[in-house]
Amino acid sequence: MLYFERKHLDERKEIIKSIPSSSKSGVWMKPFLKWAGGKSRLVPKISHMLPKADRLVEPFAGSCAVFLGLNYPKNLISDTNQDLISIYQWLQTDAEAFIQQCGALFLPENNTLERYIELRSEFNNGKMGSLRRSILFIYLNRHCFNGLCRYNKKGKFNVPYGKMRAPYFPKRELIGFASKAKMAEFRHDDFRNVMKSAVPGDVIYVDPPYAPLSATASFDNYAAGGFSPKDQEDLAHLCFESAARGVPVLLSNHDTLFTRRLYDGSRITELEVTRSISATGHKRGTASEILVLFKKGLRRSPQLSLFPFFAA
Repeated sequence: MLYFERKHLDERKEIIKSIPSSSKSGVWMKPFLKWAGGKSRLVPKISHMLPKADRLVEPFAGSCAVFLGLNYPKNLISDTNQDLISIYQWLQTDAEAFIQQCGALFLPENNTLERYIELRSEFNNGKMGSLRRSILFIYLNRHCFNGLCRYNKKGKFNVPYGKMRAPYFPKRELIGFASKAKMAEFRHDDFRNVMKSAVPGDVIYVDPPYAPLSATASFDNYAAGGFSPKDQEDLAHLCFESAARGVPVLLSNHDTLFTRRLYDGSRITELEVTRSISATGHKRGTASEILVLFKKGLRRSPQLSLFPFFAA
């Protein structure tokens, strides 16, 4: 166990005093990660549509925007991306040391192309322990292009340098997350296992890698292996099955013919959402999305395999 010096402990106490606890006051906490498809702007809508429950289950944690914005007494937060879950577990168990070491990388001399490539290579060589890898992930997230999280087929992080003048170190947000992490269990697992483990009294929020709007528009490599059309179909089946067992599910995805057919028989709410990942601000437009509610009593229409439809 590593410890802060006295001045760091005092500083942490002052920051914590200035952060309202979302579990007590209902005030939304901002995620510390930059994240493509993050749900921060949709938290009020999601909160309105999610039924009351004893526990929130999230099989696709992402940046944890929904977990941070809602106030369930218990939370099961899972993801197939081990890097994400490791960070959340470090903040849950040894936040002071973790935050201190993350901050040590946010220096001007580390904000260069050469240094970024060096630290990214260290991250990708896989020879460090979990703590160092998690620290490097925070650095990469804030110094890479638009905070993208992308791995190639070999599982190597391959996002280029972001060329930002002064990357922001999210110390306040990290401490805020650590304060709420006490209310959660963080698990590295497949969504199928997580959803099957949910019981009546739980509610599930599902934010999977989105179905592509076109053949070239997919962004699903936030974890090595991606997210296939078969995964999308399996997920839809599990949503209906969970609802039939008395576990309500709210799901986010693109509004396409494919997803409309996948979720036929559910309650669909249409949304227009502003995209925030783009090389230039003037190219950031809106996209059609849906929030899909699965509740007990809803029946799915009998369908053949969706793959011929998807390929079309």
